[in-house]
Amino acid sequence: MVKNLSLILIVIISAIRANSQETINDKDILKLYNIMSGSFNSKKQSKQDSTYFEISLNMVPVWKDKGTGYWLYVEQAMGTSMDKPYRQRFYHLTRMNDTIVKSEVYSLKNPDQAIGAWKNKNPLSELTIKDLELRDGCAIYLKKTGRSHYVGSTKKSDCPSNLRGAAYATSKVEITKNQLNSWDQGFDKEGKQVWGATSGPYEFKKVKRK
Repeated sequence: MVKNLSLILIVIISAIRANSQETINDKDILKLYNIMSGSFNSKKQSKQDSTYFEISLNMVPVWKDKGTGYWLYVEQAMGTSMDKPYRQRFYHLTRMNDTIVKSEVYSLKNPDQAIGAWKNKNPLSELTIKDLELRDGCAIYLKKTGRSHYVGSTKKSDCPSNLRGAAYATSKVEITKNQLNSWDQGFDKEGKQVWGATSGPYEFKKVKRK
């Protein structure tokens, strides 16, 4: 009975925390930016569950002197082919209002020129926003739900996708001090999932700090 009661309390507390949100200030955005900066991988998860691949995720600060907000260059690749990333993005973090950080997503017009740039000391300083394309509708809206804890997602079916027969894509993320959970899924126009993990998010452990 005591064990069951404890479990019920844990579930209730977790639910309250997941649905809570705190006021966001500029220091919180900087903290989120620093937490997101670094190298991550899903190696541990892939060893525990063979339905998940070992994926490398590298996010580095860029353009520290360009306008408002914070910019990150993001490169994602299979752990066995780090030199051939399958996803390259720029994230732009700004405060949308008192409780939400907006992470706009940009793709590169010429992604090949940026491959491996996350290893450099001052990456991609030669590029400008003219070298990028905004992925309209694909922004992620993040809420602070606790100390060093942020959760967010895209909005409904706003993010278009034509990958593997999809009509739109969704992204859900959870960010803590040493881990980033990311769940990307694609759906056709009838709402049937056509790509992405089905049982839960990819769990990326931080392995290197920038």
